[in-house]
Amino acid sequence: LSRFLDFDSDEDNAAVLVNNYDWMKNITFLDFIRDVGKHITVNYMMAKDSVKKRLDADAKEGMSFTEFTYQLVQGYDFLYLYQNYNCTLQMGGSDQWGNITTGTELIRRIGGGKGFALTCPLITKADGTKFGKTEQGNIWLDAHRTSPYRFYQYWLNTSDQDAEKYIKIFTFLSKAEIENLIEEHQQAPHQRALQKRLAEEITVMVHSKGELDNAMMASTILFGKATSENLKNLDETTFLEIFEGVPQATISKEELTNGLDMIGALAAKTGFLNSNGEARRELKQNSISVNKEKVSETYLIKESDLINDRYVLLQRGKKNYFVLVVT
Repeated sequence: LSRFLDFDSDEDNAAVLVNNYDWMKNITFLDFIRDVGKHITVNYMMAKDSVKKRLDADAKEGMSFTEFTYQLVQGYDFLYLYQNYNCTLQMGGSDQWGNITTGTELIRRIGGGKGFALTCPLITKADGTKFGKTEQGNIWLDAHRTSPYRFYQYWLNTSDQDAEKYIKIFTFLSKAEIENLIEEHQQAPHQRALQKRLAEEITVMVHSKGELDNAMMASTILFGKATSENLKNLDETTFLEIFEGVPQATISKEELTNGLDMIGALAAKTGFLNSNGEARRELKQNSISVNKEKVSETYLIKESDLINDRYVLLQRGKKNYFVLVVT
């Protein structure tokens, strides 16, 4: 978050990251219903659209006590921030309107002040599902949870409809630039101009230009003219993500001391190819590569071939990959 918010500023409104557990952990249930719950009526809580929809006769499932009372908990958070941090505005998705306004009500009734709510429409995908942390297949800003490569690929693989929407929401491109990109994309959708620019802009914003360059280079590993040097420049996480699902075999590092022959690497010791004979035929046809470099039957795989001191990439033709894991 420090890429977007200044936590070190000397200004009075410098960003502060807090955990509501710090002020909730010592409040008992009885204390909460006595000091907070008495200020909000059940009628008020039932009137929230988020509650009424769940209790409607046509609703597929009911509402638990936890879900029903959560607006009180979130509302109290707003009250605490108002009282202790002079926070007067809470922002969120439109589905949070009821919870946030419960907070403004507590600020009025308990704090004797004014709180404000600002919500924006929920961002949805072309299939109608919500774009958010609770949906499957989404991404994190933290590089440890979603690597820059996977982050870049996520945006690159969005649908045309979503890309046109997201580039307006998640980038700072001008209206004219966006309109030109949309027109360019419509004329040649297969070139995916929208997705490429979207992925580039957001990856630089969230990570850096260097991480974008690395992600774009990594993307050429499978689909472009990559070299052995490109492979060896990959970090382990990115390498494993690129070749996720590719068949693997494990061999000991000792086998590389004097060099592992190609027949053993392709068949006898790994099972990548079905037989030694098939391995010899493929080698004679010049269709075998080690770390993206064509090799012959006389080639020996050595420790100098290791990627991240642990992996060797074997390849037959353009699309058949196999990873040797060296332990």
